[in-house]
Amino acid sequence: MDTLELTQQLIREPSVTPNDGACQSIIASRLEKSGFTITQYPFGNVKNLWARHGTTAPLFLFCGHTDVVPPGPIDAWKYPPFEPTVIDGQLYGRGAADMKSGVAAMICAAEKFVAKYPHHSGSIAFLITSDEEGDAIDGTQKVLANLPSSDQAIDYCIVGEATSDKKFGDTIKNGRRGSLSGKLTIHGKQGHIAYPHLADNPIHRAFMALHTICEINWDNGDEHFPPTSLQFSNIHSGTGAGNVIPGKLEAHFNLRYSPKQTAEKIRDRIENTLKDYQLNFEIQWTHGAEPFITHPGKLTVALSDAIKKTTGISAELSTTGGTSDGRFIAKTGAQVIEFGVINQSIHQVNENTSVKDLTQLTSIYFETLENLLTQSLSE
Repeated sequence: MDTLELTQQLIREPSVTPNDGACQSIIASRLEKSGFTITQYPFGNVKNLWARHGTTAPLFLFCGHTDVVPPGPIDAWKYPPFEPTVIDGQLYGRGAADMKSGVAAMICAAEKFVAKYPHHSGSIAFLITSDEEGDAIDGTQKVLANLPSSDQAIDYCIVGEATSDKKFGDTIKNGRRGSLSGKLTIHGKQGHIAYPHLADNPIHRAFMALHTICEINWDNGDEHFPPTSLQFSNIHSGTGAGNVIPGKLEAHFNLRYSPKQTAEKIRDRIENTLKDYQLNFEIQWTHGAEPFITHPGKLTVALSDAIKKTTGISAELSTTGGTSDGRFIAKTGAQVIEFGVINQSIHQVNENTSVKDLTQLTSIYFETLENLLTQSLSE
């Protein structure tokens, strides 16, 4: 029940990104009592915590975040979003799944592990940020850039995101697709709708070009990644008047891309397509993430074995879904995977998770630590 109690304690902190409330103070106090060395890395309005137990390799990192998305309309919740409520074995509250439960399970597993193995091989570290749900600028990636060299050689990392799909334990994320967004503006000439020859309608001009972009077959993916996908999310044009040809059209789109693409190749192809249609346009690009993959190896085996032992389920490796801070850790050369509770209610009203799954998640994290950091003790 310790994991449930800690999760409830964290949910009570209304830590809407980039606010942390008192979450990291609670975490630091817990970890200090277990012998972890704590270092704070505040940047701007963002709080970041680095904690480490041990000084030798291999370095195992738990990565997580204490910030949550806004709760939305409060009256739409069955129970107040920042008052954790357990009903019929389900814990309700903002962050119950994404990802205060994961953070709590990591902490409780690490506490149990260092108590049982005070002289374990290697080291255990935590990197906790309040800037994962927001801009992700002053969080994990900035901490990594400012760590002393002795802390930068990360060997293994588990990110505690909610990855399970239909049953707890069924999915491990061993990679993520890249993310590239564009804000496209197509310029025309505003005019009276009765005198189209005196105007240039950007809506008409955009139709064929946007259709062509939608029809591009970027790639077929591979054994680890689904095909690259482009989706338009917003299109706007017009003044609101029914007798005015607008002067511009704005369209927002995003691509989730596989390693078969690069952001540069995607940008070039889209811009060249727009040029082929002789459009007067500009695009503001935002490159949110590069794709990464952790191939099956020591970390995936250690976690998969722990899941099988605890739940009886053989987890599948997957790269679907959105981005996570795992993309920053992967750049260090570490093996990075994500595993957590069922993700069906994340970012939704009435976010919830199973209390039973919290207990099992803690056991799985503990078993994974045993699989990776106690081998030399028995030799």
